[in-house]
Amino acid sequence: MAGEPAAEIQLLRSLKARLIEILSADADFVLQHADSSSLLSNSGYQQVRARTVPREKVTDLLDHIIQRGPEEARGLLELLKGPALQETFPMLRFLKDGKINTPSTGVRLPNSEDTVPSKQICEKSPGLVKERQLMEVACAIGNSWKKIGILALEIPALKLEQIEIDQTQHIDRVFQMLLFWRTRQKMNATAAHLHRLLSQEHCGLPPESITPLLEGD
Repeated sequence: MAGEPAAEIQLLRSLKARLIEILSADADFVLQHADSSSLLSNSGYQQVRARTVPREKVTDLLDHIIQRGPEEARGLLELLKGPALQETFPMLRFLKDGKINTPSTGVRLPNSEDTVPSKQICEKSPGLVKERQLMEVACAIGNSWKKIGILALEIPALKLEQIEIDQTQHIDRVFQMLLFWRTRQKMNATAAHLHRLLSQEHCGLPPESITPLLEGD
């Protein structure tokens, strides 16, 4: 039908909310890979790069690519299925599981069971740390957050500096640091594992401050 959006654009739009949830864990990583693949215009790259809130950065990135057309939308979908993005964002695995494709192929789009936000996937996986627990712990970590990030969580200093630039509120910085740790750890991002790391003496955290990690639902 004339005027109907291309299949790739329809698909990207249908996945937009889910992709924002997943990719916001490291928006700058996605932006740099998209730019390396020439999926953005120069002005579009600068506009997206200027965003300081990860969710807004990912939203602008997706909107810009959708507006550019089906070729760029197809390029982004291929990028999301590639090894670099799959390794960094394991929750993108559904893109490679054969559960989605362009509407013209006849392969089904994710149904209501498939399209589960990343935080719900985490909630359904036994033992994996929940965002609620991360936020509760973030509230208890003070100005030594970068020391904890480097020594206990083994997060690169450059990443911590980027988080510090992107987030203006202290609690948001700590939460994003913990969220980044969870993304990198994949299936090892259990509450028990994080509790063990934060219990190390050099973290200097009172035991009661990380007890949310030992609590169930």
